[in-house]
Amino acid sequence: MQPTLLILAAGMGSRYGGIKQLDQFGPNGETIIDYSLYDAIRAGFGKIVFIIREELREDFEEIFRPKLEGKVEFDYAIQSLDSYVPEDLGTVSRTKPWGTGHATLCAQEQTQTPFAVINADDFYGYEAFKIMADFLTNDTNDTLHAMVGYEVQNTLSEFGSVSRGVCEVDEEGNLTSVIERTKIYRQEDGTIVYEEADTTTPLSPETPVSMNFWGFKPSVFPIIQELFEEYARANIDSPKAEFYIPTIVMHLIQNNQGACKVFRSRSEWFGVTYPEDKPLVQASLKRLHENNSYPEKLW
Repeated sequence: MQPTLLILAAGMGSRYGGIKQLDQFGPNGETIIDYSLYDAIRAGFGKIVFIIREELREDFEEIFRPKLEGKVEFDYAIQSLDSYVPEDLGTVSRTKPWGTGHATLCAQEQTQTPFAVINADDFYGYEAFKIMADFLTNDTNDTLHAMVGYEVQNTLSEFGSVSRGVCEVDEEGNLTSVIERTKIYRQEDGTIVYEEADTTTPLSPETPVSMNFWGFKPSVFPIIQELFEEYARANIDSPKAEFYIPTIVMHLIQNNQGACKVFRSRSEWFGVTYPEDKPLVQASLKRLHENNSYPEKLW
């Protein structure tokens, strides 16, 4: 059974200042999603689910249907502000989506196989998709999940701080801790730090971080739903509170409900957090076409 790929594409892109999921970066106007789709299909994924806001559906249909039809099954999951929020909590008064964990939950009905979750605005490289597709296709342990980790030094922006899941891994290669650090940057002296409550803590350049490339077995969905309902009850009056995927993974590990294998990727990663990142991403993609990592035209 081929795995499913969930693409997190409902975010607001507040730091980027636009819908970066659909912005054009490749030499022929490709979005970053186009490269993820191309790599996922050749790596062995059998279905794509775009997790989006309802108002983006028409744009996604127009851009991606002609490319995917006949090549792979695809569907849409809508992340709305009241999805999976307990009814007794009443009207949800927030404009910001509930976060990546909630987005994953919103694709529950469209997802019947082991599945991967990725960001729409990150370029992960073919190797990462191949590693994950092979794991999800061949591993039969219902409680073993996975992530692809990248070295923090390869995931920074020159134009401001970034948010990353900072990981600790045991000798067997299993995740023991992932903590979302929302302000990581390189200081003028080259040291990489994360900032929290006006205190900076150094990070080793090789520290593995999560770029939100996760792999799960479908058994995780009831657990996510239960956790999110608890989270919504606790945070219904906090309009900026977000329910992250690392919260789910740490719950599984700490409660002996599952483990998470960490695969280290040597693939080139790049992404767009700020508008100033765009020319760098365009140059990187152009180079990958020129060295034949990708054909002249993807589709």
